[in-house]
Amino acid sequence: MSGTQGRVASINVSGGGVPKRPVAECRVSTLGLEGDRQSDQVHHGGPERAVVLFSRERIGDLQAEGHPIAPGTIGENLTLEGLDWTLMVPGSRLDVGEARLEISRFAAPCEKVGGSFAGGEFTRVSEKAHPGWSRVCARVLEEGLVRVGDEVRLHAVTPAAVAGGAE
Repeated sequence: MSGTQGRVASINVSGGGVPKRPVAECRVSTLGLEGDRQSDQVHHGGPERAVVLFSRERIGDLQAEGHPIAPGTIGENLTLEGLDWTLMVPGSRLDVGEARLEISRFAAPCEKVGGSFAGGEFTRVSEKAHPGWSRVCARVLEEGLVRVGDEVRLHAVTPAAVAGGAE
C-alpha cells in the first residue's frame, strides 16, 4: 500500500514552547521525548499527547503557499516524510525506530504557532477547517530510541472508520 512507509525527517525538542529545535536522536517514553518540555501542560503533553507528529511534505506545501513554517516551528516532535498524511488518523499505529506509537487525536492549533503562518493564520493546520492538514498527537505503546533517518511503518485504520476525532 502506497504511503505507509516513510522515514523520520526531523526530531524536535524544546525546554518549553515553540519553536522546537532539531536533535539527531532521542529516547521516546510514555510521557514524550527526552529533553522536551511543554510550557502549557493543561493543553499539551501527558500520555495521550506524548508525541506530536507532522508531515515534511505538508510543511513544503505550506512553504509554497508563502508560510514561513519549518520543521519544529509549530511544535511537532517528529517530522515524518513519505507517508500518506490522510491515513494519519486516530487509531492508526506507527513503528518509528525502536518505538511504537498510536495516534490518539488531531492536534488543535493555537495562536502561539501563528508566527509560522502568513498573516498569523494558524488555523491553516486545523483538522476542522482543512481536513488532512493537522498535526496529530500519539500515545507511546512501546518506548525506544528514535534517530533522524529511521524507517517509519504506518499501520493505518480506514479514515472512514474513524468517528469524530477532530479538534
